[in-house]
Amino acid sequence: MSSLEAHMSAAATLPNDARATLVGRIWSPAHGGPCVARIIGGEAEDITETFPTMRDLCEMDDPAAAVHASKGEPVAPLVEILANTPTAARNLSKPWLLPPVDLQALKAAGVTFAISMLERVIEERARGNPAAAEEIRKSIRDLIGDDLSKLKPGSAEAMNLKQVLIAKGVWSQYLEVGIGPDAEIFTKSQPMSAVGHGMDAGLNPVSNWSNPEPEVVIVVASTGKIVGAMLGNDVNLRDVEGRSALLLSKAKDNNASCALGPFIRLFDEHFSLDHVRKMQLSLKVEGPEGYVLEGGSNMAKISRDPADLASQMLNRDHQYPDGAVLFLGTLFAPVADREVKGQGFTHKIGDVVTVSAPELGALTNVMRRTDEAAPWTYGTSHLLRYLAGRGLL
Repeated sequence: MSSLEAHMSAAATLPNDARATLVGRIWSPAHGGPCVARIIGGEAEDITETFPTMRDLCEMDDPAAAVHASKGEPVAPLVEILANTPTAARNLSKPWLLPPVDLQALKAAGVTFAISMLERVIEERARGNPAAAEEIRKSIRDLIGDDLSKLKPGSAEAMNLKQVLIAKGVWSQYLEVGIGPDAEIFTKSQPMSAVGHGMDAGLNPVSNWSNPEPEVVIVVASTGKIVGAMLGNDVNLRDVEGRSALLLSKAKDNNASCALGPFIRLFDEHFSLDHVRKMQLSLKVEGPEGYVLEGGSNMAKISRDPADLASQMLNRDHQYPDGAVLFLGTLFAPVADREVKGQGFTHKIGDVVTVSAPELGALTNVMRRTDEAAPWTYGTSHLLRYLAGRGLL
């Protein structure tokens, strides 16, 4: 059994709470397109007749209650869908899993953790050279430490620290969004472009220093209400962003570089934003040469509250009529050398990357070159034509 196949069982994929209200998207060969599905009792049920898009479901006043009240048509056992999802194993006549979002904007918040903030400063000063990063990392931590989790961004204390750093000549645009009043909110990718659990994730071959970023991703309705959460891998090209922050879109938005899933867990009486605030994420990278990297991200150490980040993304000054999903940032920043001393960690093609949390399950992807991963060919226009053909528009 390959490393990826070991991750495609229901036991490896699902949350550890049988009460979870889970929804996702599944490609249905019978209908010739994607269906919105609820996952219940190990089965996937098509609820597209009630909710043509995941956007429509997330716009309900109480999405979890709406899911439980809807009529579902059996699609297939989840175990069969998961086994048929990896590209190499896929039988096109059978259903497979898709990323769990469709029309929502794909957004991300950056520099929301202290250690992450320091790593961005290091990237900027190293100018994309991992060999120079460790020396810079030590000098910055000697000056300001690495635990700013109790410092409230935008507070008087944070602004005093800003003045000290400016006086010492170490101020950075990353420190500005890390401890200043305004969060960094950027477009991770385009609607309909995400990849899901079991799919290849893309690494642009222009990069020689790339990292996974394990994150919680919240689902936000057009009203600004947070209705659920899922896992995400905000694949990052550290050397590209390190050369210039103006290259952020090249570092972040590439073919197959936005991984989401495996399912959206909707908020209900058993799961809320408070659970997200305390969540512990785990990361595992299994390299084709036998290398293993393990790490994680503790949401309790985030510097900006998820609700604040959502309100900075969607408000009276900036609307998303189809809603949005928002990566909340990560505490994880790998610094240990993978092969060459002083070069730190970087991905290899074929790495199997798993982001997991007990409350949300596991999201696993295999890293491929962006020009070798499956191209993005199914966009919003295709979805609309498909739904019209089913008589759902």
